[in-house]
Amino acid sequence: MMIDTATSMIGQPYRFGGSEPGGFDCSGLVMYAASSAGILMPRTAAEQLVFGEKVGRAELQAGDLVFMRLAGKELHVAIALDRQLFVHAPSSGGRVRVDSLLAQPYANGFIAARRVVSFPTPH
Repeated sequence: MMIDTATSMIGQPYRFGGSEPGGFDCSGLVMYAASSAGILMPRTAAEQLVFGEKVGRAELQAGDLVFMRLAGKELHVAIALDRQLFVHAPSSGGRVRVDSLLAQPYANGFIAARRVVSFPTPH
């Protein structure tokens, strides 16, 4: 549900401090999408960086939060769609979109990932 909500916002404009349809910043998009899945998420990327369980880049799953340090941004957060793709609200003048962790500047900007959605374990 979190991913469905986030991807349904593709095309929405970036808005500093935005956390609802009509305009999102990166952490606002995460908070909005998480709330649709019943997860109460902290508001800022810095707070989100310590929320949930730490996971390695190679263990990324859909719904994990991906954190990056990018030029011109203190800290950036996105929602993984798989081990490579993520949805995010990039920056001023941009729109919610999907990008790849293999592309620059994201490949070099990756710093951490957190799991906030629990997945059922196979029996």
